[in-house]
Amino acid sequence: MMRSLFSAVAGLKTHQNKMDVIGNNIANVNTVAFKSNSVTFNDILYQRTSGASSANALTGVGGRNAKQVGLGVSTATISTNITTPGSTQTTGGAFDLKISGQSFFIVNNGTENYFTKAGAFDVDAVGNLVMASTGYNVMGWQVDTVDPTTIHKDTVSALQIMAPKNKISDPEATSKGKMTGLIDENDPDVIRDSGKVLNLDFYDALGYKYTAKFVLKSAKSDGLYTIDLTDVLDASGASISSEYPSKELASYFGSGYTYDYIDVSSKTTTNDLRTVGGNIAASGTAAGYYVKEINNIFYAYDTSGSFFRAEEDGNGGYNLSTPVKASVVLSEMNYVDTSNKKYELSVDETTGDLLISEEVTEEVREAKTVSNTIGGALVRYDPDTGYFDYIGSTGTTNMPLRLGSLDGKFSDIDIDFTSTKTFDNDGDSTVGLTAGDAKGIGAGKKMGNMTGVSIDTNGMIYGTYDNGTTRLLAQIAVAEFTNPGGLEKAGENLYQTTLNSGDFDGIGLDITADGGSMTSGVLEMSNVDLSTEFTDMIITQRGFQANSRIITTSDTLLEELINLKR
Repeated sequence: MMRSLFSAVAGLKTHQNKMDVIGNNIANVNTVAFKSNSVTFNDILYQRTSGASSANALTGVGGRNAKQVGLGVSTATISTNITTPGSTQTTGGAFDLKISGQSFFIVNNGTENYFTKAGAFDVDAVGNLVMASTGYNVMGWQVDTVDPTTIHKDTVSALQIMAPKNKISDPEATSKGKMTGLIDENDPDVIRDSGKVLNLDFYDALGYKYTAKFVLKSAKSDGLYTIDLTDVLDASGASISSEYPSKELASYFGSGYTYDYIDVSSKTTTNDLRTVGGNIAASGTAAGYYVKEINNIFYAYDTSGSFFRAEEDGNGGYNLSTPVKASVVLSEMNYVDTSNKKYELSVDETTGDLLISEEVTEEVREAKTVSNTIGGALVRYDPDTGYFDYIGSTGTTNMPLRLGSLDGKFSDIDIDFTSTKTFDNDGDSTVGLTAGDAKGIGAGKKMGNMTGVSIDTNGMIYGTYDNGTTRLLAQIAVAEFTNPGGLEKAGENLYQTTLNSGDFDGIGLDITADGGSMTSGVLEMSNVDLSTEFTDMIITQRGFQANSRIITTSDTLLEELINLKR
């Protein structure tokens, strides 16, 4: 038989293999993340009819090449064009991912890991992230149990991102707060005794919302104000004071401040102090009021120790105007006027007695300074600059609302006052209290229900909740191989390792390790190039046709040989 027949048969077979590969490529032109194959040929065994000889210098005969007759062709390789990316198709699906670079997603069928470029994922009935086509679990890393804001990169495992524990966000008690804005010392709300009401909304550890009500008032001294806790209301607006009848809510804010005044309640005669005569506009009665002249300023006070600025009315009496704190009066006091006689006055720090430079009536000598400490805090601003100075005591910038000791479900709330100032704002104060610090940390929150899931470019999966929380749920891990072209296709867009691809260590990599990334809402399409495939199809067809002609021509030659017998 003629050797050309066998060579042609080999040619037909190899071209048929190539046409099969081309057909498979074209069939998968729209398959997600399909990687096209290409075929290369090589020649096979040669039959040598004569060997090569070298030149002979003595005879002058030159060398001759060997004579070889080839015996056909075979398929050398069928390579996967795995490093060539396909085009991007937008889907909008939250779990559709395109992976860039040389990495592969890792999926598991329950017993074995596979690898894929196809990121068409979905969530199954128990919350696992899976391949939509096969149901194989997408593998990755879980959140660190110690620090839930980080990932623990251990052996990959299934990502149950929609597990029941991930569908809700735990509530959190408020632990920080801040007061911001401007205080205008001429604000009517700040000046009046009832003060300016400020509300702080906060949460307990169970996610229930409350409102702490404060009152900000002027202390009738430059740059000095008081802020007191007056009540705590639940979400329905009801006071919680009745829940804690043995406790005074006001004592849970600030360190308390001292309210000093002179106790003259025992005075029954007026020989020693000038009785106010005439009309007293603020009280409607002249009875029981006394006047002291302090640094050329008249002050009136009654038997309860309430002080007012007093102005002579020109008719022998006084009109009472702005009420003032007794502590302010004492700070200005340097003498007392009794029966038009002046006596130097000071306060004994141990006993609180008024000390006078000359002997006067027993009643005056027994008058005492009374300290009444109540809940709340003094806030001081620099009178010259208007900037915050301290709260409670010098150098202190924060004051705790100590509700944690009231009930274990509350957290103490550390309130920062440094962002407030006292400037002229046409009598309008803009101060307010808000939960959380300047970065929003410690604001507290109610329990949240999951409203969405997102995946960022490095494979981090986050859950978003209706309480404003965004929580890290897991991270998708990827695999890389020394020779990705050595992976073996396992069908269903899957690959598996071979002896020539390199092994998977079971841990995987962060996709950013090689500069890769993930894009959500899109898929990688097939990298099949139809123009190339059709060109290869024409070439393959012609090659197949030419080999078939070898067979028919060889058959004709054999026929002529047989005809010699006739």
